[in-house]
Amino acid sequence: MLHPSAPAPSDASSQGSNYDIPPLIWLRAFEASARHSSFTAAADELSLTPAAISHQVRSLEKHLGVMLFERLPRKLVLTELGTAYLPPLRQSFDTLAAATAGLFGPIGRRTLMVRAPVSFVSLWLAPRIPEFMRLHPAIRLRLTSSVWTHSQSDEATDIDIRFGDGTWPGFRAEPIASFKAVPVCHPAHVPKGSARERIAELSRIEHIHVTGYEDLWQRLCLGAQISLPPYHGLIVDTSIAALELAAAGYGAAIVLECFARHYIDSGRLAMPVQADLAVTHAHYLLTRETAKRPSPEAIIFTRWIKQQL
Repeated sequence: MLHPSAPAPSDASSQGSNYDIPPLIWLRAFEASARHSSFTAAADELSLTPAAISHQVRSLEKHLGVMLFERLPRKLVLTELGTAYLPPLRQSFDTLAAATAGLFGPIGRRTLMVRAPVSFVSLWLAPRIPEFMRLHPAIRLRLTSSVWTHSQSDEATDIDIRFGDGTWPGFRAEPIASFKAVPVCHPAHVPKGSARERIAELSRIEHIHVTGYEDLWQRLCLGAQISLPPYHGLIVDTSIAALELAAAGYGAAIVLECFARHYIDSGRLAMPVQADLAVTHAHYLLTRETAKRPSPEAIIFTRWIKQQL
């Protein structure tokens, strides 16, 4: 009899470290059924009959000695142990898919569609892409960029990176990076004096406000107990525009440090004061709330980008 929460002893437990791994076809049937919450949908994906999928899952449950699903009239619901078993199983499948694609070339050599905010693509991703292409020359990469995070991505998009609070209907959002913001200006415009005196001087020059970060100037001044004068300066919709304006000698901007780093290192911009401002929003990796598994190319790219952050 299958127990819903605890595995029964098996002969494999007496074999030392020789664990009895279930057949791959059983594991694949369970993973697809869990993803679709349906034997019928899993059968369609795997080109089998619902009866065959049900039999494979039942064989896996018998092998493990536990119930993995509650069979309800219209859907499957994972049990507690089924829920715990699914993530490591998916990770194993992803690792196998990524290893296969990495060693033998992506299946079908399809183009990988990556969508991200324009500043993220231009200022952070672009300098790192040559390394990715060197590591994975068989993957065809197509980058598209957007200014507004609420704009809808194409159905063909494989990787969708957005900046925001992590809430996008129809998507699961995984945080991948949270960066500090820093003030920058032209090196010739760096004020003198103490940190407080420099912030006071910055408060009086033209400010470049990036849409979505309008409160950063106020926070910088409040932290130094300085009253921010009435608004003066201009508003731009991308960090690229803010950085280029500041580098051209117009005022000062507060942008994400990861975007400003190249400008600072190259000497085009300077940090007039050491001030790391926490930003409530972050960059997220989005996946659609569908039953579709990610492609091997998408798994490879996702793992690579996480290693860069």
